[in-house]
Amino acid sequence: MAGPTPDTEGAFAAARKERADAVLILEEPIVLVHRKRIVELAATHRLPTIFPGDWADAGGLIAYGTSVLEATRRMPAYVDRILKGAKPGDLAVEVLTRKRLTINLKTAREIGVTIPPEVLKRADQVIQ
Repeated sequence: MAGPTPDTEGAFAAARKERADAVLILEEPIVLVHRKRIVELAATHRLPTIFPGDWADAGGLIAYGTSVLEATRRMPAYVDRILKGAKPGDLAVEVLTRKRLTINLKTAREIGVTIPPEVLKRADQVIQ
């Protein structure tokens, strides 16, 4: 994929210099492309990462939010209605309100973070 290459190394060096305790990853397309590298750098710098919704597979410590995959599964119904003559402006806007919490215990062990049992109980998914 062509596009800008962010200075992830520089960002993590600056975070470490400023004594950051964790990294919050925002749901931006550029981050999606570079998420594996972000996770590698976070592990190197022993910084817990919190990713958006579906991004638990990247290897970050925590993923929390709505599911883009779930939203994508609902889109064909809208396309079907529009192709059958519905006006897009007349269709109700749906908002996903269910949030998922995924905890990656493998990553927690690698960076030396202990997840409290009460947080693990709230997780929808725990990656061992």
